[in-house]
Amino acid sequence: MHSVMLYRIDQARNMQRFYRMDIQPDLFGNHCLIIGWGRIGRSGQVRSIPYPTGDDAYHAFHKQRATKERRGYAA
Repeated sequence: MHSVMLYRIDQARNMQRFYRMDIQPDLFGNHCLIIGWGRIGRSGQVRSIPYPTGDDAYHAFHKQRATKERRGYAA
């Protein structure tokens, strides 16, 4: 499906973060936006957000990616 790994690294502020997004189908026919984030080198946190259609999940994926890129994250 769709997946992206974004990074935000700023040595001056000791900031080394990652943000991972992926769209996957679940067992109930929905599509889930899987989001993982945290400090590079650590396991981080994960959140799964279900959407009734793939188009809804795709729209949320691109909206969240644009938000993170505005905040300085890059692929």
